[in-house]
Amino acid sequence: MTRIHLSIMQPPGYVHSQGFLDQARYARYQFRRLGAEVSIGKNRLRSDAVNIIFGAHLGFQDLLKDRYTCIFFNLEQLGHGGAQVSQSYIDLLTSSEVIDYDFGNLDVYNGRARSTPIVRFLFAPYLANERPLAIPERPIDLLFFGSLNDRRLKLIERVEACGWNVARFDHPLYGAERDQFILQAKAIFNCHFYESSRFEQARVFHSLSLGTPVISERRMQTTPPEEFEDSVSWFTEEELERFFNEKFMTSAWQCLASQQLARFANTDPLPFWTSAYDHARRFAACSSERKKSTRVWRPTQMNLGAGKDYKTGWFNVDILPQAEPDAILNLAQHQTWPIKIEDPSTGRIELSESCLEFIYANNVLEHVPDLPTLMGNCLTLLREGGRMTVEVPYERASSAWQDPTHVRAMNENSWVYYEGWFWYLGWFKYRFQVEELVFLDRNLTVCNKDTAHFMRVTLSKQATTLKERTIARTMQANFGGLPDDLEVTAPIRSESSIC
Repeated sequence: MTRIHLSIMQPPGYVHSQGFLDQARYARYQFRRLGAEVSIGKNRLRSDAVNIIFGAHLGFQDLLKDRYTCIFFNLEQLGHGGAQVSQSYIDLLTSSEVIDYDFGNLDVYNGRARSTPIVRFLFAPYLANERPLAIPERPIDLLFFGSLNDRRLKLIERVEACGWNVARFDHPLYGAERDQFILQAKAIFNCHFYESSRFEQARVFHSLSLGTPVISERRMQTTPPEEFEDSVSWFTEEELERFFNEKFMTSAWQCLASQQLARFANTDPLPFWTSAYDHARRFAACSSERKKSTRVWRPTQMNLGAGKDYKTGWFNVDILPQAEPDAILNLAQHQTWPIKIEDPSTGRIELSESCLEFIYANNVLEHVPDLPTLMGNCLTLLREGGRMTVEVPYERASSAWQDPTHVRAMNENSWVYYEGWFWYLGWFKYRFQVEELVFLDRNLTVCNKDTAHFMRVTLSKQATTLKERTIARTMQANFGGLPDDLEVTAPIRSESSIC
């Protein structure tokens, strides 16, 4: 059995990554039909699976391909008149294995027409509604969802001028939260965002599968898969008013729409997905030897926390399994170095003293009961000169202490022990130094102290000076660890040598 992991890239707080859920669910359904074990995740990659990446144009580190088996699923309209994506994304597609949904994209990234699988999004049986509302009984005339630009807005205004209300969301909705409105719409209104005008099959299939008719714009360059030809009501820009004044919601159109939905329910793209699955299996087989010989991962960047703050390519640790970290690890407890971790999904990982260049802790320190132990372990893990950036609540803010799991709030003096009074913590050779301290408002924008809700502090690991070590020997309970001198044995004088 081939294990496939569908990973959706989501930058912090970027809600629109949920737009890939429909396509990821469909891919999961098709790959499962073919015998694969399939999982879906956010930003996470798996060492024991073929990782198929959605949304890599939002940011993906090319170096991750050295550690993971990755195939990139392109859903962007590329080329002239299409989406404005970065050159780094085009380079990523050019140098990687890709699954695409449109042949028109291949030339842009030197796609190999013979080896790049092109899939289709057709009927999704898991979305079928056994008791849909009759079309005339649905309270929404037309529903539009998707990004708006001037072109789309003008077309919507023309439809509304024909006497029909086109409902839109006042904030982004995806998944089940959006689908409940699709089920209440007489039809979905679909029109092109880009000049390339490629048919939006990756969106339309979902509505048709739910049992809601789709009315779509069609331009000269629009070439939908043949299965949509008789499953969608089409209009051209010039015919818009005629369609919505003379055809929409007539008995003839309602009869046609029912036939279109029935035809779409009989579509099945299995041959296309079989090609994609075979491609993934061949690629996995080719990379298996490389995966077997992959050395232990010794990360250089650590994120204290996972959940919504997960950072792809970093070593993400947390104490809560539901945060789905790379490893469950409590650095607020005593540790014995090196720490060796082996897990099927994360592979082999080793943490040793002075192995990290950077540690990030976003709103973590206020939760930790034993903060000195945590900071001591972070100091141990960092290389000399390595940095640790933390964000913490500012104690004088009205929002401080609002979280019932907080055990402290912090101010600008909370770093004194880690910097100037390090000996109280039992440290000797190294300490932290405050490189930067800024105040942040509720929106995490740099601000003055009197309006601050948070602080962002960057600490660096520094070797203590000779003077600081002398002070430490004076202030600590012992003398800072004298050498045992066990390797030196003094000569024993015999009595005969005594004069």
